[in-house]
Amino acid sequence: MKPEESSKQKNQGELFRNRLDQILDHRHPLYQIAKKIDWEKFEKEFGKYYTEKTGRPGLRIRLLVGLHYLKHAYNVSDEKVI
Repeated sequence: MKPEESSKQKNQGELFRNRLDQILDHRHPLYQIAKKIDWEKFEKEFGKYYTEKTGRPGLRIRLLVGLHYLKHAYNVSDEKVI
C-alpha cells in the first residue's frame, strides 16, 4: 500500500508541538544534504511500486532512501542504522 503523504504535502502543524526544523542544527552536514536532495523525484520513481488498494500503509519513501544513504555513508548494516 502507498505510504502516507509527506508532511510537505499535508502542511498542517500541530498547535503546541515544535517543528523538527526548529530543533535541528541547520549547520549539521546531514541537514544540509537533506535540503539539497530532490525527495519528490524519489517519491515519484519509487511510488509506482506501491499499490493503493491492499496491505498496510508503507513506510515513507524519504525515510527508506535516507536510511539507505546512512548505511552507505557510514558503512553500517541494516541493524546498526536502525
